[in-house]
Amino acid sequence: MKHTLAVLVDNKYGVLARVAGLFSRRGFNIDSLAVGITEDPTISRMTIVVRGDDHVLEQVTKQLNKLIDVIRVTDLGSDESVERELALIKVNADANNRAEIIQIVDIFRARIIDVASKSVTVEVTGDSNKIKAIQSLLKPFGIKEMARTGKVALTRGSKSS
Repeated sequence: MKHTLAVLVDNKYGVLARVAGLFSRRGFNIDSLAVGITEDPTISRMTIVVRGDDHVLEQVTKQLNKLIDVIRVTDLGSDESVERELALIKVNADANNRAEIIQIVDIFRARIIDVASKSVTVEVTGDSNKIKAIQSLLKPFGIKEMARTGKVALTRGSKSS
């Protein structure tokens, strides 16, 4: 079972290394990690996806809360949060197949952000299933390169994590 954790930390050097080290020392694998500054420049938000049962989640949460730079750890359930990923996909494209690629991009409400004579670069935002789906449809054209962010998430409604 995958769990998405929102971890608010002090925006200081070395914090990411301490958090990653905690996971490594405990033998927990990070499926996805996204880190960025919040509305308060002294605080960063880490969105961490870990795989495991409730016991693993409890252990991870306890260990994170022991770190001095951690302000708050919140388990974001999929029903009570909004989650997104971003992918940039560079696809082989020529005059013969460019229209078909554009049609796929439009269906997924993605965007073409760069066009070259032999390729196009697609930007797609959504949940991991949407990104996997467009990736599988673009694969037959030849994916030259792909970069994908980790998951970012916020709680739904007016509640804060």
